Amino acid sequence: VGLDGVVAQQDNYRKSGFKFAWRNVRYQGSGGARAAPDHRLVPLSSVPVAQVIAYDRAFVPDERTAFLRSFIAQPHAKGLAVVDRGQLAGYGVVRACRSGFKIGPLFADASELATALCDGLAAYVPRDAPLYVDVPETNSAAVALAERRGMTIAFETARMYAGTVPALPLRRLFGVTTFELG
Repeated sequence: VGLDGVVAQQDNYRKSGFKFAWRNVRYQGSGGARAAPDHRLVPLSSVPVAQVIAYDRAFVPDERTAFLRSFIAQPHAKGLAVVDRGQLAGYGVVRACRSGFKIGPLFADASELATALCDGLAAYVPRDAPLYVDVPETNSAAVALAERRGMTIAFETARMYAGTVPALPLRRLFGVTTFELG
C-alpha cells in the first residue's frame, strides 16, 4: 500500500507501518505560456489507448486501464503525447482543478521531452491562471523543469509505503497523476 502523506500526518502513518520513500513537491506557477511548435507533440487521443496503457504501466504498480480510459477523456482536460522516432516517448494531461489547472501525469523518457510536453500543456491554460504540477523531489530534472518555468513550491507530501517499495522509473516521472491516486 502506498500513500502521499501530508506533513502533519506522517508520524501517524509511521505508527501504522508506513515508511518514507521520497518527497513529492507541488509546484505552482501560471499558465498562458506560448509553446514553440514541436512536431513530436500530438493529441493524446490520436495515440491508440493500448499504447498509452502499456506506457503508463511502468509508472504505476497496478493495473489501471479503466481509470486511464476515463482520465484521459475527462471534460475540461487536454492530453498530449510525445512521439520520438515513431515511438510513444511520453504523455501528459492538463486539467481544470478546484483553483486553476494541474498537469499530471507528466511521464517522459527524457527531460527535453518532458519540457516539450509541459510547455505544450501549459499553452492550453489561460494566461495567468494558476498552474500546478506535483513532482517527485528525487527527480532533479523534474525539479529543474518546474523551476525553469518560474514555478515555486506550494505544498509537499511524503510518498510512503507499507510493505515493499515498488521499483518505479522516477527519472522518467516528471509529474504524478494526482496525490490521491499516484
